[in-house]
Amino acid sequence: MDIKELLNRNDRFARAAGCQITEVDERHAVAEMVVTESHLNGGNVCQGGALFTLADLAIAALMNSSGQLTFGISNSIIFAASARQGDTLRAEAVHVANHHKIPSVEVTVTNQSGTVICHVTGLGYRKSVPLPQ
Repeated sequence: MDIKELLNRNDRFARAAGCQITEVDERHAVAEMVVTESHLNGGNVCQGGALFTLADLAIAALMNSSGQLTFGISNSIIFAASARQGDTLRAEAVHVANHHKIPSVEVTVTNQSGTVICHVTGLGYRKSVPLPQ
């Protein structure tokens, strides 16, 4: 089973949030989500945690694409614009440094018009064990 199928099946939190990996290879990963009413905060825009969950799924797909179990150890998010109900969001993760122990990734989340919604950086810790099937 490839990483896309594995994480889409096993990441129950991301799946419940409506996030899905659509692309993954050794260079980049993409996760997508449509903003629904359940993603909205009190200001009637997409809640930051939903945006982070989408970006985190893209990070997980890229960092685990080698087949070695990798966990996030540090992330930072910058919100640039609001996402609204009905928006289709795309989180694309790319390596900054694919270090054998501490990989670094950048993610840009955009909406269907190409507007940058947020930018996320992430560091991971790659263990010496295979990704659980």
